[in-house]
Amino acid sequence: MNIDLHEAATFMATQARLLDRRRFEVLFRDGDPVAALAALEGYRNPDGGYGHGLEPDCRSVTSQPGGALHAFEVFADIGPVSSPRAAELCDWLASISLPDGGIPFALPMPDPAGSAPFWATADPSVSSLQITAIVAVTAQRVAAHDPAVATHPWLEAATRYCLDEIEKLDEAPHALVLAFAMKLVDALGDARLVERLGRFVPDDGVVAVGGGIEGEAMRPLDFAPEPDGPARKLFRPEVVEADLRRVAGGQHEDGGWRVDYTSYSPAAALEWNGLFTVNTLSLLRNNGLV
Repeated sequence: MNIDLHEAATFMATQARLLDRRRFEVLFRDGDPVAALAALEGYRNPDGGYGHGLEPDCRSVTSQPGGALHAFEVFADIGPVSSPRAAELCDWLASISLPDGGIPFALPMPDPAGSAPFWATADPSVSSLQITAIVAVTAQRVAAHDPAVATHPWLEAATRYCLDEIEKLDEAPHALVLAFAMKLVDALGDARLVERLGRFVPDDGVVAVGGGIEGEAMRPLDFAPEPDGPARKLFRPEVVEADLRRVAGGQHEDGGWRVDYTSYSPAAALEWNGLFTVNTLSLLRNNGLV
């Protein structure tokens, strides 16, 4: 499983947006966290949320839950450095949370051009386990080094909403919901809920993404990214090994990785690959391969 970081750096320099180049530098080149935060600042709105295409398939200028997810990725990358912007983002998420503690998949956007239909037409009056879980688990990564996030009431409420919804699941949810919910309970070390969700994950760890492109699926590392998490126990060692080989082997000759899902604008098609390359390298590093 040979990873070529030099070629990855070349790919990032030639094909990735500035924000993801700064993230790559922080994670793999002793880059300056302040530079990464400065790049992120261009996506921030005065209300404390993030928009302007920070989520590549949501091009709206408005602050959106998808933007919050990717902002938390940056705040996690720069650890142990912290930024007051992270707690301010928690304040914004609290302001859009629904009474049950969840957040809607997306908020109304007056400028849907270039955005995926599922973002542009989402119901803002209904909490989404899918987006709440993935935003919360990414915020938990920030909370590991940022006390202001760790103790923020929004994170506690959002996490409680997710755990309550997971307890109610009696049949397999959509693959993305399943993967994001599993990531959360895995990060929390909740072996009981990992086992509960594990009922819906086959032995090979491959769950097709309904409505996705041909072959699009969630796979073992999407459910169990952490080598020491309880979710790893759902899979035989050879299954995890094969998926690590699959991910590592996905590096293209130009040094980057490509997403296996539809992009909804020319800009998104480019931006996803840089973002995905950084996240893939981070996953491989956490598993001892970079």
